[in-house]
Amino acid sequence: MMHPASKPRHRILVIDDNLAIHDDFRKVLAEPKEISSSLASIESELFGVPAPAPSYGTFEIDYVTQGQAGLERVQQALAESRPYALAFVDGRMPPGWDGIETISQLWQASPDLQVVLCTAYADYSWQEIQQHLGTSDSLVILKKPFDNVEVLQLAHALTRKWELNRLVQGKLHRLAYYDSLTDLPNRVLFMDLLSKALTQALQGGQKGALLFIDLDNFKRINDTLGHHVGDKLLTIIAKRLAFCVRDTDSISYLTKTGTTARLGGDEFSILLTELEDECAAGLVARRVSSCLSEPVELGEQQVMVTPSIGIACFPRDGNSVATLLKKADLAMYCAKREGPNRFKYFKETMDADALRRLNLEIHLRKALELEELSLHYQPQFDLASGQLSGLEALLRWHNPTLGTVSPLEIIPLAEDNGMIIPIGEWVVRTACRQAQQWIEQGLRVPRISINVSMQQFIQPNFLSQLRQILTGTGLDPQKLQIEITESLLHKDPGGITALFTSLDKMNVQIAIDDFGTGYSNLSRLQAMPIDCLKIDRLFVKNIEGHKRNQAILSSMIAMAQSMELNVIAEGVETLAQRDFLIQKGCQEAQGYLLSLPLDQEQTEDFLQQLLPANTASA
Repeated sequence: MMHPASKPRHRILVIDDNLAIHDDFRKVLAEPKEISSSLASIESELFGVPAPAPSYGTFEIDYVTQGQAGLERVQQALAESRPYALAFVDGRMPPGWDGIETISQLWQASPDLQVVLCTAYADYSWQEIQQHLGTSDSLVILKKPFDNVEVLQLAHALTRKWELNRLVQGKLHRLAYYDSLTDLPNRVLFMDLLSKALTQALQGGQKGALLFIDLDNFKRINDTLGHHVGDKLLTIIAKRLAFCVRDTDSISYLTKTGTTARLGGDEFSILLTELEDECAAGLVARRVSSCLSEPVELGEQQVMVTPSIGIACFPRDGNSVATLLKKADLAMYCAKREGPNRFKYFKETMDADALRRLNLEIHLRKALELEELSLHYQPQFDLASGQLSGLEALLRWHNPTLGTVSPLEIIPLAEDNGMIIPIGEWVVRTACRQAQQWIEQGLRVPRISINVSMQQFIQPNFLSQLRQILTGTGLDPQKLQIEITESLLHKDPGGITALFTSLDKMNVQIAIDDFGTGYSNLSRLQAMPIDCLKIDRLFVKNIEGHKRNQAILSSMIAMAQSMELNVIAEGVETLAQRDFLIQKGCQEAQGYLLSLPLDQEQTEDFLQQLLPANTASA
């Protein structure tokens, strides 16, 4: 427990032109024990708090004879971060300021200073004092000659009031300007700091940068593990970010200061000022990326999050706070679209990209209603026999204003804005209906393969919806193959396995798409009821003349064979690629060498051509 004598002493300033009065204050505020004890009781009753133990030397007292000198002392104390709590000010101090003018000047410098106006004459009425100084609870009038107990009581009460006011103001300041969860500066304070840094940069010709940080897949962690886990994760992320800019040994050669803030949700920001070079912001971004990517232990759970970071440099990218935030935000979204754990500097072309993305989103929301979406079908072939083994349904979008939009733009956008759920349902229903129609026409459709996004697959009603579609269209479940990207296997192993098992019981085939890009655990694959592995086109593309790539592809095919899984190679574009796959025992393939994706009419013509001659003529 801290000894009372070790508490910081309150500072009191006496401003009086009579040196004898200085001596009187010095004697009174020496605080003899019997007076201290009685005043402690009075203070306890006044503030409703336990009485502090009697102490000696509670006050640190300074003396000046004129108001101007008092103001200088107050200003110096503030500059040293050792402010005065209380000032006793004489009413008359010729030839300088009188007491009223002195108090007015003191309050301009230190608004929370408690003041006792000491006067022997009726120089001002109370109404005149209020007219000059306003109504304030920080002013007390003390008539001379004063009583020693009155002075000591006022000193204790007003310094204690000053202390409590500062505590309350400090708490209110933290509530107003700091994030309650992470204790980092909040958006309000950060905007103010950014505004000041921008002004200084514009005036002094300095460089700075704003890093806008968004956590990849944080919503998924929040939704699957709960908000309490999400909050714990955010506090850890906040500490790591603060460490990145506080570790001066690591960043002092890059920037003079760095401030971290939480803007809200899973969005954070870092303000870098007085940069030697704008490239330094990228080095800080790499440091942040490395620091945040380390696994986080949350009880029995281990999670890993990565950041997407956008960088706007000032004054190059803008001379206003709103402009810099917008451009850093745009750069962050561009980084996120390229994949997790990336950072990008803002470029002017991003404004055009953002406008296009906005237009895409507006039109995509109406695409289903306006029947702008369609399906193309890419044939898949058995490599040994050359026979058709299946059709993969591929989404296409043509808009009268935008033209044909690439699937590479459609899918990420639909996943971001939630449209992937209704679009995904439409794809499954349309592909199943079309396949059944062809079958009823006597055309041979060995299998229809449909890509299902992670968001659609984990919907609680996915299985019931799929059953309803199969029943409604009449398609044999054995004709349907659901393609799931390999990365999904890492999300929720237990839940995904249960879904796979349910599909298997329905006699629906399961294919792992983009195999080789997600670093699947072999034992996990073996435990799941999977029918097929689709090798990503990246591995097929690079096999010609590259023995190492050939070895990787060969091992992937051999692994699938050992697990008795069918293998489909995507992106086959050359005879050499096809021949290599045949040699290694790959069962199926698809790609431009074999067939381009075909629209509905082209697919129907293609299937007609596969019929025996007598059947086709009939």
